[in-house]
Amino acid sequence: MSEFAERCTDHAEIYQTYRDDDCGVIKDSGQRQEFETGAVRDITPGKGMPHLMPLGIVSWIVNDDKTLVCDPVLTALDDFLRTGRVTDLGRAIRLFCQKRGVSVPMMMIEVSKHFENGAKKYGVDNWKKGIPESSYVDSAVRHYLKWLDGWTDEPHDRAFVWNCICLWWTRENITEKEGVAE
Repeated sequence: MSEFAERCTDHAEIYQTYRDDDCGVIKDSGQRQEFETGAVRDITPGKGMPHLMPLGIVSWIVNDDKTLVCDPVLTALDDFLRTGRVTDLGRAIRLFCQKRGVSVPMMMIEVSKHFENGAKKYGVDNWKKGIPESSYVDSAVRHYLKWLDGWTDEPHDRAFVWNCICLWWTRENITEKEGVAE
């Protein structure tokens, strides 16, 4: 078997769980929050507000390898929150892919499926209308922590990366250009 074929087989195994009819779908509580921009998002009270947590400290607490090293993905998110550097979001995505054991290009293919499912649920480019950055941070952290904890009720890895990408786009195309208040 060629190296390319082996890589394809490896990726197929990694994402086999998302080929089932009910696993790749974005969960829906039936409740919506509509933002001033017209964008809508599924909202369920009681999910928490992770953007209010000190993620630098949380990254030390949730580290799963029992060393005195903090979780690099949460550290990158914390760096973004402290500095506003969008490249820290890219670092979080790359570190996550490494931790997940999947290439960045393969993860982007998987995230494109999340964009497809979101378009079916909310309409094409709903997310581009403007969703508060804190909403993306909350969702990204929640999905990352659920992925770390082994939850399989939805594709938390895709959702984590999707939120980081949309946060980056929002920062560059809405927040910075229009001075949108959080």
